[in-house]
Amino acid sequence: MRAIRALSAALLVLGLAAAPAAADASPSASPSGDGTAPAQAGTSFRTATEIEQGQRATANGSTGDYFYWSFPADAGQRPTVHATVKLPEQHTTQTWQVDVYDGLRRRQACQYGAQTRTAAAGAASVDLTCVLRTVRAWSEPWANDPLPGTYYIRLTVVGLASSDLGLPVAAEVRADSKDIGGAAAVDGSLAKPLVPGIAVTSQKDGEEDRHAVLSDIRPDGGWSSGWWSDRWVWTGIGAILAALAGIGGYALTRGSGRPSRVPPGV
Repeated sequence: MRAIRALSAALLVLGLAAAPAAADASPSASPSGDGTAPAQAGTSFRTATEIEQGQRATANGSTGDYFYWSFPADAGQRPTVHATVKLPEQHTTQTWQVDVYDGLRRRQACQYGAQTRTAAAGAASVDLTCVLRTVRAWSEPWANDPLPGTYYIRLTVVGLASSDLGLPVAAEVRADSKDIGGAAAVDGSLAKPLVPGIAVTSQKDGEEDRHAVLSDIRPDGGWSSGWWSDRWVWTGIGAILAALAGIGGYALTRGSGRPSRVPPGV
């Protein structure tokens, strides 16, 4: 019984110590409060404006333009893209759409949300939302699963009358993520996150090799290693509980010692 009490105390200490570790297993984005939110958007994948998760970005343009932004997403995160387009006072019916592409420029399907929405004539604005699937640490080469790296947002109008072409509009986007944790963990990880220029190398001072990465955005705390998740914590707790059950079962079934019917000295 003394061993059971010792293991119970160890289990309690492990649970208290593992809770913050599990919470920090996947990096999470925090809103940017430095007042340096981007006020413009790119016109292609190569010129996409970089934003952090939780950061609000704005841009002014004309109806018919393509607006591009990019943001980082790590394994275990479920990104959500919100977009708002403020329309001119006088306009006809317009249909706007927001698309999200991964680091390989593969279009990622939205789990749910109003990815395409039509604004009636005279409407002041239109709101769009795209909730992606959970980013995986590893995937089969033939699969289209979202992987860690840079994600691109493309906002554009897909249906309008020719009389509305070129009218001024104002766009606003924001990318957030929910940390799913070990529920979405997989065995394996990428060698490198999918960011622009990751495969390009250059020489520095003729001695040191370094990666010439074109994109500097990354999650808070850097990219995760891919092997750690809170599944390890619950696996350890399960093992301790199994050991406690074994010790308890042995203590209940072993009896009180030497049977009374056995004579002394035998």
